[in-house]
Amino acid sequence: MAHAAPTAPRRHHRMTGADIRHVSKSALTVPLLMGLVYGVWAAFINRQMGPVNAGNVFYGILCGVVFAGCVFALARFGSRLVRELHAAAWGAFAGIALGYLYSQTNESVLRSAGIGLAVGVATTLAAFYHYHSIED
Repeated sequence: MAHAAPTAPRRHHRMTGADIRHVSKSALTVPLLMGLVYGVWAAFINRQMGPVNAGNVFYGILCGVVFAGCVFALARFGSRLVRELHAAAWGAFAGIALGYLYSQTNESVLRSAGIGLAVGVATTLAAFYHYHSIED
């Protein structure tokens, strides 16, 4: 029967600047897919049943890139915040993003603000519960 050869004790790998800047593919995939959906949704609302033109496409790309950048930044750097502030940041982002999309439908500003506030409060509460249910 063969036995495994003994190995040297493992040493901890020290984080360097190159390791900190490394971003995995999965860390980019979710924000990019969410940005794609948000951009298509924004372009569709902006089109208002007219023909698709370059302005609508550019508007959708711009909205999607900004949305994906914010999701990536919150996911990457949000864990450095206090749990309550991290939850509030996700709530504010979700409320602003959906309130803005709703404002593009030519509804009143108060209704857009109300929907954004409702979504923001619900997201904050859900994120607050999530972050406090997983104790480090």
